[in-house]
Amino acid sequence: AAEDTRKTLKLLRHYGIKAKTISYNEQGNSSKVKTILKALMTGDVALVSDAGMPNISDPGYSLIQAAMKESVQVVPIPGPSAVTTALAVSGLPTEPFKFIGFIPKKTGDRRRSLIANARLDATLVAFEAPHRLQKSLLDILSILGDRSIAICRELTKKHEEIFVGSVSEAIDHFQQPRGEITIVIKSDTENPNQILTENKETELILEKTHGKKARDAVTEIAAITNISRKEAYRIWLKHKNDDK
Repeated sequence: AAEDTRKTLKLLRHYGIKAKTISYNEQGNSSKVKTILKALMTGDVALVSDAGMPNISDPGYSLIQAAMKESVQVVPIPGPSAVTTALAVSGLPTEPFKFIGFIPKKTGDRRRSLIANARLDATLVAFEAPHRLQKSLLDILSILGDRSIAICRELTKKHEEIFVGSVSEAIDHFQQPRGEITIVIKSDTENPNQILTENKETELILEKTHGKKARDAVTEIAAITNISRKEAYRIWLKHKNDDK
């Protein structure tokens, strides 16, 4: 069961493995899950993703859940994982860390995700597409500040690149990156509230323009930034016409 049978067939042919293959990803695969479960009743099935580890920001979750419900034994075979590989080589603290998966594509969702993790006392690890890296780095700089960061590109491959520096340096360095990218961001343990304090007004505007009413936006921002509702409402009034 392969994320892309064309890529997996190259691997099978290289090692002389003859096996039936079926494409499997997470979108619209209920019928594929049934087919795979039926095959599991009479033999073994290997779940293979194109790169990294199945079920870690790769296809696998729904199939694994279905297999467990049918009391089918799920056996992991450790393979390369960009999460732990990037974390190990980043030179940043490894304990604790939080893996947040792929950074959201939409600007509002991306910024809300960063805001939600801004005060976390843990190293952040995330995946990003090369064509969105610049936008994400600019939002990271705006919301999290100019923290220490590692950008790992094409890990374990021919064109592997590991950049370690500040967010602003990464913005200058990665103008037109290619390949698979993993981002590791150091937590702001020295002054975890400073960046949020500086960005309260930006956050509130973000929530307001997302279509929320004043009461709901003020409540959420007050909770996220740990300021009073009165202060949150004052900032909201100041910027209530900004999106017109």
